[in-house]
Amino acid sequence: MRRLLFMLLLLAVYTGMHAQQTQKPPLHGKNWMAVTGKPLAATAGAMIFQRGGNAVDAACAMLAATCTMWDVLSWGGETQALIYNPKTGKVIAINALGVAPTGATPAFFKNKGYDFPPEYGPLAAVTPGTPGGICYMLSEYGTLSLKEVLAPAMEMAAGYPMEAQTANSLERNKAYLKQWPYSKAIFLTHPGEKREAPEAGEIFVQKDLLATLTKMVEAEQEALKKHKSRKEAIMAAYNRFYKGDIAKEFVRGCQEQGGLITLEDLANWKPVEEEPLHVNYRGIEVYKLQEWTQGPALLQSLNILENFNLKEMGYNSTSYIHTLYQTMNLAFADRDFYYGDPKFNNDRAIKGLLNKEYAKARAQQINTAHNDVDAGPGDPYPYMGKTNPYLHFLEERSSLTDTTSGRKPGGFVPKHDATTFSPPINNGHMYAANTTDSAYMDRLWRGTTSVEAADKDGWVVSITPSGGWIPACIAGKTGVGMSQRLQSFVLDSAISPFNVIAPGKRPRVTLTPSMALKDGKPFLSFAVQGGDTQDQNLLQFFLNVVEFGMTVQQATEAANINSNQLWLSLGGTTIKDREPRPGSILLNNNTPEKTRMALEQMGYHLSFGERTSGPVNAIFMDRVHGSLWGGSSNHGEDYGIGW
Repeated sequence: MRRLLFMLLLLAVYTGMHAQQTQKPPLHGKNWMAVTGKPLAATAGAMIFQRGGNAVDAACAMLAATCTMWDVLSWGGETQALIYNPKTGKVIAINALGVAPTGATPAFFKNKGYDFPPEYGPLAAVTPGTPGGICYMLSEYGTLSLKEVLAPAMEMAAGYPMEAQTANSLERNKAYLKQWPYSKAIFLTHPGEKREAPEAGEIFVQKDLLATLTKMVEAEQEALKKHKSRKEAIMAAYNRFYKGDIAKEFVRGCQEQGGLITLEDLANWKPVEEEPLHVNYRGIEVYKLQEWTQGPALLQSLNILENFNLKEMGYNSTSYIHTLYQTMNLAFADRDFYYGDPKFNNDRAIKGLLNKEYAKARAQQINTAHNDVDAGPGDPYPYMGKTNPYLHFLEERSSLTDTTSGRKPGGFVPKHDATTFSPPINNGHMYAANTTDSAYMDRLWRGTTSVEAADKDGWVVSITPSGGWIPACIAGKTGVGMSQRLQSFVLDSAISPFNVIAPGKRPRVTLTPSMALKDGKPFLSFAVQGGDTQDQNLLQFFLNVVEFGMTVQQATEAANINSNQLWLSLGGTTIKDREPRPGSILLNNNTPEKTRMALEQMGYHLSFGERTSGPVNAIFMDRVHGSLWGGSSNHGEDYGIGW
């Protein structure tokens, strides 16, 4: 009888989930779906679909448009993508992240007084990756020409009405922008006036960027006139950017302003197609990029959570929140120590980190009654039949932070009080949360955008691009904002022996597109902006769909939690700026008082926000009805169009 009542209760919960109203309507399409961070950029994707392009073509067009709109990224940033190829039935990983330039060493930055590479300016730049990423994806898996795909972005560069978020971000950051002559000339359209940045709705013209994009298209078209193949023509545009006159001006402008990037750095860089990582969660294959991103932390979390009955706990119950928090702490502790560019590491730990037995052992470490302030990296090497060569660094970690906390070697930092605070605004993206330290929360949530596309032929694309956000330092007369991703490196092996800066090396980034297959077919494609919270929010989005039966739109809007018990990947100049904050947790304003009290008794320090889902964008492939569902959370200006 009890079992019958329990099943009826579950049915009532799930029925309620499906009946739950959302602030934004779900998107439906039969032929294609395009979702990204700005309405105009989503329109660019729709234009390409209507022209007959596939999901890769449309995704590249949306990416180009968001870069042109400075949607917390620019053309000098980095691109990370997953592509499902219906012709092979496989998921492909695209690594178009730039590398540290010549001369970028720990000694170089330590001699300048840094604990981490700088947040802004020419010394924060890795080599640009997005132009190469677009050219590679388009040439290998698209169908249209570069000229066709860049047409919306080029029209926008010639002049588009700037939205309020970007306009106000420029005004807030004008003191930075005035340090860099090319940025000042482009962004501050009303010099000397009280408001020097563009106003919302003002037509914003980028002549230099338009000239750069025109040069790339000219290179493609000239190659076609010489009877080169479509792929060869697109790569001619690539070569003009990385090895031709665009490269020369980029390097000149970078070095003039104090940057390190050389012509050889640009010429030697190239995008990489690689095998994604994946785990099976209750019959669903979940794919992420390799450990040069934080993506495997989501996979590790799923492996750990597979050892618990989440449905029985209930969505956002005290036990569910606690289990999630503890799981993420363990996964992110591993991320913070073991992740980095695999090409620079002969003793990769990732195979052990994704081992199911390792996950089971980590699950057994979870204290079900109290937050573990000392949750630190595990030892995955025995699960690979090896001995951990980095144990001495784990012992050194305790000297990097406050040594008065009484924690174990390899553990974390003393407790911080978290109270109610006013919401920070990160580069134009509003996060409705409260904290006494808005600078810390800005670094935790630092935004980007996401791009999701799918079509009736089975192509699916998930991209999390970033870099070159406002305040961006523009490289000469290219109109291209340089990336600021160098700050994601560390300078001390005790923090992460895998992610110490070196020329030619890729930093371990937060950027983390996601894809899931069920029965060998695309099931979900999803991504989010938000720095170190990305895989926290994506994990909960996925569980909302898989465990709690939410629709894709409900799952994008549903209340999540965020943990601050991790090392920040972005911002700040000192260890104290980035060190973990044990027990600090963000909850939704609607969290019941009973749950709040229980979590406080378990050692948590609570803060609250009105919207805590993160700006998730997603597509669900409905195999039953042969249609596509699009979801775009109610956080900001993210937008989708389906047909």
